[in-house]
Order: sequence, then C-alpha cells, then structure tokens
Amino acid sequence: MSVSAYILIQTEVGKAAAVAAQIQGLAGVTSAEDVTGPYDVIVRADAENVDELGKLVVANVQSVDGITRTLTCPVVHL
Repeated sequence: MSVSAYILIQTEVGKAAAVAAQIQGLAGVTSAEDVTGPYDVIVRADAENVDELGKLVVANVQSVDGITRTLTCPVVHL
C-alpha cells in the first residue's frame, strides 16, 4: 500500500525558492511550492510505504542545503 505525505519545511532566510526547486527534482516528490506563514515550502510526496517515505525525508529532503526544519504529515484516509 502506498503512502502520501505533506512535508512542511522551514528554510534559512532567502532560500525558499532554491530549496523548492531542488526538492522538486527528487524521486517521489510530486510537488514543491513556496508558501507564506510559519513554513516556507510545502512538499507533496509519495512512497511505497512508511519506511520508504522516511528514507526519502531523512536521506534526500533533509540533505538539501538551506533547510532548517521539516515536519512530515502522512495523509490518512478516514
């Protein structure tokens, strides 16, 4: 069963556009948008399972230069 999630990202000042552009090219990322408010970028990602989602976030997303904090919100179907 696949899993989808929104990844909320805080960046260093002035780095949101560069972070979103770099993340957009990662496998599993379906969108990466600059936003205003407490977060600077919101990403939609899909993975085969929760473990693969975790690997995507920790190994790929969090390694992007300029990111200071992430919050991963898995999508649930109630």
